[in-house]
Amino acid sequence: MSARISPASFRIAGEVFPLSMNNIFEGIPGNREQEIFEQLAAGECVRIERIVSKGQKSPVSGWYDQEENEWVMVLKGQAELSFPDGTSVRLGAGDFIDIPSHKKHKVDWTDPERETIWLAIHYR
Repeated sequence: MSARISPASFRIAGEVFPLSMNNIFEGIPGNREQEIFEQLAAGECVRIERIVSKGQKSPVSGWYDQEENEWVMVLKGQAELSFPDGTSVRLGAGDFIDIPSHKKHKVDWTDPERETIWLAIHYR
């Protein structure tokens, strides 16, 4: 007789692992001044996070210069990224960009009137 498995679990090589289901648009704190960075999952070579912005942007001085590649998608809202060569990219819902490691960049603008929700995948 085999063990019964709930819909919220899966089996690999006979071992049962629980699954965790959430909604990326839920559980966002209301009144806030700071941008929210929330790690959703991580492994040896990948880290997935939800970022929630509302009018926040990178500091005037300095650039993000990350060790990992970053694939980022705007799920809701709008944002603008810029690069030291003067290139800028405006992202809306559904738009994504893959930023190579050590490609300096910054967030110049996020919609101040409504939340911008990002899905960021950092990988090597």
